[in-house]
Amino acid sequence: MDIIKLKKELIAYSKEIGIDKIGFTTADTFSELKNRLIRQQELNYQSGFEEPNIEKRVTPSLLLDNPQSIISIALAYPAKMSIRVESKKGERRGIFSRASWGMDYHHILRDRLKKLEEFLLTKVPGARLKSMVDTGELSDRAVAERAGIGWSGKNCAIITPEFGSYVYLGEMITSIPFEPDTPLEDQCGTCTRCIEACPTGALVQGGQINASSCISFLTQTKELIPNEFRDKIGNRVYGCDSCQTACPVNKGKNFHFHIEMEPNPEISKPLLTPMLKMSNREFKNQFGHVSGAWRGKKPIQRNAIIALAHFKDETAIPELTDVLQNEASPVLKGTAAWALGKIGGKNAFAALEKAKKHETDIEVQKEIEKGLRFFK
Repeated sequence: MDIIKLKKELIAYSKEIGIDKIGFTTADTFSELKNRLIRQQELNYQSGFEEPNIEKRVTPSLLLDNPQSIISIALAYPAKMSIRVESKKGERRGIFSRASWGMDYHHILRDRLKKLEEFLLTKVPGARLKSMVDTGELSDRAVAERAGIGWSGKNCAIITPEFGSYVYLGEMITSIPFEPDTPLEDQCGTCTRCIEACPTGALVQGGQINASSCISFLTQTKELIPNEFRDKIGNRVYGCDSCQTACPVNKGKNFHFHIEMEPNPEISKPLLTPMLKMSNREFKNQFGHVSGAWRGKKPIQRNAIIALAHFKDETAIPELTDVLQNEASPVLKGTAAWALGKIGGKNAFAALEKAKKHETDIEVQKEIEKGLRFFK
């Protein structure tokens, strides 16, 4: 088997099927990453969404018997909407982060990786392959960095010279001994714009993030958002792009290579108030195909309530009152109580006073009191 020829053929094929960048690395243990992950664990900086077994995250041989190489792929996604919608009075809109525009990227990358697998198996029957995207054990960023896709930026994202950090990543462990590519040198230099732009200070220092205070993480939780972060969330209903938009490498980067990634502005920048009354079926029909829907309806609704409070949208008071009075979820009820206080006005005050007399849930009671304190 001519490995050099096969690598060239695979690179050429990857371009044919819509892979924007491909790189190769060894299947060696990610020793440096292991040390970082242990430190993150010690500091309690993890999000809880990661693979809990650190050894699996850094040891490819635990995932595939006798691995010889790892292939990393990157697909560029849009940074700007081709069609824009603007918020109007009484029609306030939220925003999904760019990584949740268009079709769920997990499906897109799995499609490309499956095609690569099929191609390799025609060339090397019996080859052992294991592909993964985001939810797999390995760190997509660590693989991409070592495979020369880009360097690991201070914003904890892979930054490519061609597409900036607006790329989705996936990888494939193989039993084929491909020659590894050369990693790129770090090009962040002394720039700290991403750290300065982080709304909550979650970027503790270059390359280190406290996930528990990252807005992208917070918008995916299912609990009440801690008080100190609510005003920071703004109108984000899923994710956060502040550290990306602040990056000078990303300036002017906007690629529309993949039709599946094109955002529908009515979905990527949705009207907030209608989201509060959505049934599970309606939510699935409208948002089920985007990656930001993976945690279900209620976290998005909670974030929409916070966004309405951010806008101080008085037209939303009837809907927020209805949530406070009739919603089953204590998280939504409590967030609505806080939002009513934040928005203010006699109708909001009356709704809170009424709820105070009848509410039995302790956490919701606390949020009602928070709401009422805005009037003092």
